[in-house]
Amino acid sequence: MYKYDECVLTGCNAKTEWQLDWFMDNYLQKNSGIPIVLCDFGMTKQKKEQIKGYFSGIMDLTENRLDGWFKKPIAMFNSPAKKTLWLDTDCEVKSYLKPLFNMIVSNKLNMVEDKPWTKRRGEIWHNSGVVGFIGRPQILHSWCNAVTKAPEDGDQEVLHSLLNPITRMTHINDLPFEWNVMRLATDYDNYKGPIKIQHHTGPKGKDKIKGLMSIKEAING
Repeated sequence: MYKYDECVLTGCNAKTEWQLDWFMDNYLQKNSGIPIVLCDFGMTKQKKEQIKGYFSGIMDLTENRLDGWFKKPIAMFNSPAKKTLWLDTDCEVKSYLKPLFNMIVSNKLNMVEDKPWTKRRGEIWHNSGVVGFIGRPQILHSWCNAVTKAPEDGDQEVLHSLLNPITRMTHINDLPFEWNVMRLATDYDNYKGPIKIQHHTGPKGKDKIKGLMSIKEAING
């Protein structure tokens, strides 16, 4: 039924494909042995041709009518692996991911609490930039249905709207914060702990990625 026992999924469209080379450079430094599948949310033909050698496969979601990140739960639902780890392309992978795969439990979405958002909103939030799961848990079905019916705000907001304190405990397994450290935590909340994955969220995060790319280009001449 599944092509892989484990794989990483990521995805982008024409607006965010500029991050792919940077993302894959970081990923491959530590994780060249873990299959990674790219989900095409509407990339340019030129970019797909340029980067296809990086990936174990490409999932074409261009015909899906949803826009941008709302395609993410659909991509997860169609994962070719029994055990899957989704990573946004603005995530800077700093570590070997096998220990994270080993933390994934069945029948749940395995996610990091979005502590900056929890602090600012006054209720528990989880960040959808890093999501682990086994097979197709029921909450993933529900998430796919919800983004299809009402794709509003963002994929993370749609998932949050499906959960209350009780159902969150049922459907979400908390992963250690170091596996998805949000930009707000380091920039504003004085987080000084370990970072296995740095998540460069928002426009300021994208500026940081561009800066890191420029530094690398300067070093490489």
